[in-house]
Amino acid sequence: MSLVVDSSVALTWCFEDERTPATMALLDQVTETGAIAPALWPLEILNGLAMAERRGRLDAERRERLAGFLRELPVALDNETATQAWTLTAQLSARFRLTLYDAAYLELAQRLRLPLATLDQELRAAADALGVPLLGGGADLAPP
Repeated sequence: MSLVVDSSVALTWCFEDERTPATMALLDQVTETGAIAPALWPLEILNGLAMAERRGRLDAERRERLAGFLRELPVALDNETATQAWTLTAQLSARFRLTLYDAAYLELAQRLRLPLATLDQELRAAADALGVPLLGGGADLAPP
């Protein structure tokens, strides 16, 4: 595995209007070398797709196809997410005023010493403050 990927990046792979060359390069990297995410990743991904369906961006059939596409990617789920939540993740959340969900990605990247791929600006700022490498720049990851 080569990076920690969060749901904000992964969901861009599902919507043409959110894709950028940088996020598509990350998809290629994940496909080739794998990635890791906190155990909550499938919940965030499925919630993002469900919200897109509720907003009329996709129908149930497409939501299911996209969920299958994301499920098949070589993204390993971290077995220590729940254990870390009670300690370091909660501390990172408080320190940087992040949601616990976002802090879980930061904790994982820091613990495994892997770069973090995220579009979330607060999470990017916290990672930068901790010296966690970030993939791509904020501007080249964000959709036009």
